[in-house]
Amino acid sequence: MNSFKYLALAAVAAICLLAAAPKVPAQVSINIGAAPECPYGYYDYAPYACAPYGYYGPEWFSGGVFIGAGPWFHGAAHFSGHVDNHFDARQGYKGPMPQRGEKPEPNKRPEKMSNFHGNETRDGRGHTK
Repeated sequence: MNSFKYLALAAVAAICLLAAAPKVPAQVSINIGAAPECPYGYYDYAPYACAPYGYYGPEWFSGGVFIGAGPWFHGAAHFSGHVDNHFDARQGYKGPMPQRGEKPEPNKRPEKMSNFHGNETRDGRGHTK
């Protein structure tokens, strides 16, 4: 009977200690680094390769600067912009692809594309609308 008392007392003490422990909220932090430096923007899916000229429509650029896509998106909360997915590598595009750090060609200014014909609307966060 004595051992039962000690076992019950130990169980009550353990329960009291667990109940008195402070609850700490979990925090998850993901550091994805700097956005890729691409002359005409980058795809909104990993590995975030540079997109070719013609993939993004002019609404994706502000003052000649790409507003971002994926984790680096800097557009409005309800933004939607046109893309031409014929220039998407996942759709079979095999044409010229710019490299990170390249500068845009002077005659290819994405924000001034008057003949852009997008066939898909995206939100900058990887979703098709």
